[in-house]
Amino acid sequence: MSQSTDKKKKKNFLYNTKEELTLHAMALPALAALFVFSYLPMFGIVIAFKKLNVAKGILGSDWVGFKNFQFLFASTDAWNITRNTVGYNIVFILLNTTLAMTLAILINELYSTRLAKVLQTIYIMPHFLSMAVVSIIVFAFLSARNGYLNGILQDLFGKQPVNWYNDRTWWPLFFVIIHAWKGVGYSSVVYLAAITGISKEYYEAAIIDGASKVQQIRYITLPHLRTMMAILLLMAVGGIFRGDFGLFYLVPQNSGVLYPVTDVIDTYVYRAMTMLNNPGMAAAAGLYQSLVGFVLIITVNRIVSKIDPESALF
Repeated sequence: MSQSTDKKKKKNFLYNTKEELTLHAMALPALAALFVFSYLPMFGIVIAFKKLNVAKGILGSDWVGFKNFQFLFASTDAWNITRNTVGYNIVFILLNTTLAMTLAILINELYSTRLAKVLQTIYIMPHFLSMAVVSIIVFAFLSARNGYLNGILQDLFGKQPVNWYNDRTWWPLFFVIIHAWKGVGYSSVVYLAAITGISKEYYEAAIIDGASKVQQIRYITLPHLRTMMAILLLMAVGGIFRGDFGLFYLVPQNSGVLYPVTDVIDTYVYRAMTMLNNPGMAAAAGLYQSLVGFVLIITVNRIVSKIDPESALF
């Protein structure tokens, strides 16, 4: 009985594969790119456990065990860079998710389709700016000599110009504002696409029952966005130990005075690389970040699957 069942399953699998041959062929380029750019480079993980010698090559270099990991954990800055990396990312995830959902709902409620498209284009444009360009824009606002912010403070309150690149007080707030300005518009597109996919019949029934706009958003829109929000949060949690290098290095212009509030794992490793010239340390830091991200995704996905199985990634 079991043999006949196995033969039947095998026959069905071959039949389905043959019928869906076109779809499989369309997926081949993406699978090839995934293999070449994601799985093939994983061979380089061994660099994290070696003292890389270019003349000897990766395989010929000497093994050093976990010594490359020690510079991250034995350093006096280990707690500071870990706190900054995780703390900023938690704020970014929570705030940007809330703002992106709010922006998507507001744009969806506009009666003018043309106005909605114009606003959507304006909000999404910062996403396509490189951090080098963003750093120039920020410098135009924060420059001690001719910065717009100093000009406003001087005109309105008569305050003397502040050298923002030597004052670490406000930089956590600056990072939050810059990151939200650059990323919220793009993230809102995903939520807006999910909102447009909601059947209009739900809203028509709610209007007949006398539901207000706020009630429609609370009982119809937000529940339908729950799955999308859970997926995006899970993906964001995987990168919680990775800092945006451009944001934390280029925007504050690598000012040493600001290191206590601007230094994250990525910038710390970069400076260590430039001074010590040891690729093994960078590989160790990247492996550490990837492993922690993997564990976090598995853990959070497990929790989500217990609460709401439909919202889990797998």
